[in-house]
Amino acid sequence: MPRRPTRHRRSLNPQPLTFSSFSRSVAQVASSFKAKHRMQHSKQHRESAPKSAVNGFSNNTLEAKGEQSVSSDEEEFEGVVQADFAFFDPKANDFHGVKTLLQTYLDDKQWDLSGFVDLVLGQTTVGTVVKIEDDEDEGVFSLVTALNMQRYKDHKCILELKEFLLKACQEKDVQDNLISLLGEQAQYVGLLVSQRVVNLPPQLLPPLYDALFDEVSWATEDEPTEELKNSFRFKFYILVSKIYKQQNKNANKKKKLSSDSDEAIIYTKPEDEIFHRLSLWSFCFPLQTQQPATLELRNYRFMGLVMAIEADKISTFRQELKSLINES
Repeated sequence: MPRRPTRHRRSLNPQPLTFSSFSRSVAQVASSFKAKHRMQHSKQHRESAPKSAVNGFSNNTLEAKGEQSVSSDEEEFEGVVQADFAFFDPKANDFHGVKTLLQTYLDDKQWDLSGFVDLVLGQTTVGTVVKIEDDEDEGVFSLVTALNMQRYKDHKCILELKEFLLKACQEKDVQDNLISLLGEQAQYVGLLVSQRVVNLPPQLLPPLYDALFDEVSWATEDEPTEELKNSFRFKFYILVSKIYKQQNKNANKKKKLSSDSDEAIIYTKPEDEIFHRLSLWSFCFPLQTQQPATLELRNYRFMGLVMAIEADKISTFRQELKSLINES
């Protein structure tokens, strides 16, 4: 399906997000992934060009200087690498890259991850992967998409995902709301999946989320059938993410990353703080897969975070995300 026409070109000069010194040090160990550039000696160039329309970008090429870890089988180099990132529709060749990003999406649960990746890659009208332009490696640095919980309800991976979330939720009031969104209201619920390498330039985040939510809006008009159009008329989004939660203080208090030593919650992704603040409800659960202990994290537990966000809050989210990145 053709994309909406390109609008304007913007050039980016990404810089690190300005967290407190404590939060910034924690952020370096807050992800299971590193930006690894593995040579696969691919014999073919990409089968598809970058997306033809992402809000505010011509050819969706983002000239971004990001700090990356580059490794091969024989050596590892860490430093600053100049990279031209581009947004692409998901495609079959992205399977291994996307699966790697989603490896710990449901903690250490053994589930139909391959089937889940197939759903993500099969939905090309809504969803974006970020790669380095004209790079034969085909490495995937980021993924964002939204899957209708009703449309895919009979797929094994979605059944297992729902089972995981219901088991993880131990709060009775929240559990009732979760059951409702996963059940009777599922046709209006989008599972917002956003995974990326830890050191992706933060300036990519606003256009990446703009691309997602614009595509959701366009899909309600451009999909070939009414059933498909309706499947993108979301009223709610569910997000599954990870945080570091302080154990010795009132970690339930939603607190901004403003002090140097006593954040109640450390968000592994900066946009999650915005989502959390705007959420209709949320709950945390302990993760079996723990990160290596550090001095900074001695009083923190690595936790799963599930949030429900009303779709009418998304415009506020987009504005606040832009402000966060522009001010950092």
